[in-house]
Amino acid sequence: MNKIDLPAAEPDRAAEELAGVLGGSPEEVIRLSAKTGEGVDELLEAIVHRLPEPGGNAQAPLRALVFDSFYDIYRGVVCHVRVVDGRLHEGERVAFMATDEHAEAAEVGIRRPHNERTGRLGTGEVGYLITGIKEIDLIRVGDTVTIAGFQARHALAGYLEPKPMVFSGLFPTDGDDFERLREALEKLRLNDSSLVYQAETSRALGFGFRCGFLGLLHMEIVRERLEREYDLDLVATAPSVAYLANTATGEQVGVRSPQDLPDRALLISIEEPYVKVMIITPSQYIGTVMDLVQSRRGEMGDMTYLSPERVELHYSIPLAEIVFDFFDQLKSRTRGYASMDYEPDVYRESDLVRVDILLNSVPVDAFSSIVHKDKAYTYGRAMVDRLRELIPRQLFDVPVQAAIGSRIIARETIKAKRKDVLAKCYGGDVTRKRKLLERQKEGKRRMKMVGQVEVPQDAFVAALSLEP
Repeated sequence: MNKIDLPAAEPDRAAEELAGVLGGSPEEVIRLSAKTGEGVDELLEAIVHRLPEPGGNAQAPLRALVFDSFYDIYRGVVCHVRVVDGRLHEGERVAFMATDEHAEAAEVGIRRPHNERTGRLGTGEVGYLITGIKEIDLIRVGDTVTIAGFQARHALAGYLEPKPMVFSGLFPTDGDDFERLREALEKLRLNDSSLVYQAETSRALGFGFRCGFLGLLHMEIVRERLEREYDLDLVATAPSVAYLANTATGEQVGVRSPQDLPDRALLISIEEPYVKVMIITPSQYIGTVMDLVQSRRGEMGDMTYLSPERVELHYSIPLAEIVFDFFDQLKSRTRGYASMDYEPDVYRESDLVRVDILLNSVPVDAFSSIVHKDKAYTYGRAMVDRLRELIPRQLFDVPVQAAIGSRIIARETIKAKRKDVLAKCYGGDVTRKRKLLERQKEGKRRMKMVGQVEVPQDAFVAALSLEP
């Protein structure tokens, strides 16, 4: 360990980077790293003296940043903090400024790499803090810790509440796993403060949670972690974005799921979020990229040639149009050469409608979706065709309908199972056969009035994977 070896692949580049930090020349760094014993000491001394010390005011009220945390089943939430101003001592009463939660600093220490109890943390030091708080939501990554009764006037800059962009419902396939799912989401949110969730109930799927994610990739990661780390079998509803509904009463209502949409009699307009999209693509694929974006209701901003072979395109696109397969389509149409980035823009009024799916004239909330009016028929037709194939035949005819309000836009019928009631008739008058058929028809009609449509769980999973 007496010799410091720079990366063999690029020693000159590594030396330049280290020299930039230390303020010396690359030749001096290489000379120091090539030495043993005394050279190592000189290099470490140079690092200590030339790197700036942590800033902060040791006499100011305590301000410590919570940059990570985890849950211990015996000790509660363990916070990793960096003290920016002041000092943190064990036994003091601390306050978390974002949640206004107060607790006693039961243990304070540093990691080397295991927890080592020191009883205090000074300005610029990094360590851990245990308060005994068991409620996970009370401590958030990015929060500021201060002393209760001697609080700092302002929290550390940069902390903002995460704003979810995509919403989806997560339901356990086994209703008994609801509490396990709640505990798993609480623990997962401890080190992923961007995850937002609230309990919701579906007549079709039972009890679950409406979760908010930063994007589709974030949703897939959270779902995969819940299934792998907590051994849960989940059904996820189709992703949707947050809309704003303007009502006749002058109120603006946030809509995170189709069930939150106000009644059509009260609804004046719906606003949907738009994003600014930047696409960089080879010039030979400009036409196919433009065609893709225009099919997703995109509005072109500008186009810049970065080189004769590469173009940068700027568009404004509804967020709902890119959360599904937009990126996959972009990669497919450009043979993988295009890249994309986007950022939230503004809300704009759009002609949106809620498409409900009815089974035996009963709406199934899990299949409802908010789509643009021009794509409502396509979505409704695709859903009824898919459900007609997935739902097994019942003892009575089951109409599968897609509706906008009270107007049916698409319909399919799942034919009933039928017993051969004419099997025992080997002749005789035709009225006898007609009487048996009419009796069967009447029985089917009564059964349809009181019967329940049984939809297997795998049918829900397969149907909800359909993208509008």
